[in-house]
Amino acid sequence: MALSPKLTFLFLIITLSSVSASASASNDDPVGELLSLQSTSKYGVIYLDDQSISRFITSVTTPRPYSIFVTFDAVEFHDRAELGLVKFMKEFNLVSSSFIKNNPNITKIFFCHIEFKDSNLTFTRFGVRNLPHVRLVGPTHGFSDSEPMGTLDPTRIAESMAEFIEFKTNISVGPIHRPPLLSRYHIILISIVILAFIPYAIKKFIAGQTPFHSPKLWLAFSLFVYFFSVSGCMHNIIRKAPMYLVDRNNPSKLMFFYQSPSMQLGAEGFTVGFLYTVVGLLLAFLTQGLVKVSNVIVQRVVMILALFVSLFIVNQVVVLTNWKTGYGIHGFWPSSWN
Repeated sequence: MALSPKLTFLFLIITLSSVSASASASNDDPVGELLSLQSTSKYGVIYLDDQSISRFITSVTTPRPYSIFVTFDAVEFHDRAELGLVKFMKEFNLVSSSFIKNNPNITKIFFCHIEFKDSNLTFTRFGVRNLPHVRLVGPTHGFSDSEPMGTLDPTRIAESMAEFIEFKTNISVGPIHRPPLLSRYHIILISIVILAFIPYAIKKFIAGQTPFHSPKLWLAFSLFVYFFSVSGCMHNIIRKAPMYLVDRNNPSKLMFFYQSPSMQLGAEGFTVGFLYTVVGLLLAFLTQGLVKVSNVIVQRVVMILALFVSLFIVNQVVVLTNWKTGYGIHGFWPSSWN
């Protein structure tokens, strides 16, 4: 049965009214729309382009009921290791997922991602000139007066972002939840291999045929522990310190030593650790090997050379420490010698 023209017209009016009402409701609830976009993202990071960023900044009356913490990215530069964009995005995702996990009911800040390919205009409006780059768009901020984040500590990027957000917005991100080094599957597999190997290991240990019965192994292990302790390797592992940095003023130049007492690069620790290890090996040779040489002249010459090299190395470490920290190291004679 065909509908009359009046009924058809009435049905069309009702449909258009419902669509208009739905669009109006969506425009009046940007927080709900952001939450919807956030729920579809694995880490809760909302992908925005030139149109959507304007939708949530310029089209919403200030003060907005939320802030936007946005990172700028360029996929074509991901292969440039000196920029570290891939690692930076992973750290940004960690901050976002950790915030959502720690604060499931707080909707005062949203984490967003802008890619250069789809947002050339947005890069220009924010004045982004280098990468990586992050900005906080507060409830009353626009494009030009948003707050860029300063220099990040490369050893704790996610933590630095969390501190910046808390300082600027008084909103606590909470602890950063990093994924475990080993998955459950890996742990089970390793446990099975260890259990299968235990009987064989016990048999070899009782027979005295294991590497642990070799003095050379313990000598090498002692050297490793000595180097590990004096080079600051544990600090580098805990803080995830990079081996080097790229000079911002000259991208083709690498920085292996950084003049700041608050940060240590991996190359610095390895260099100082190597120098200290040389001194330790020389002293060990003087006390354990040189004393067995029967020729006194050879003993004296080698001892003088070893002491000279040791003093030179210690002096270089002192000079490096003074340059890096600004603190001087001075020797003091006993007062009775004056």
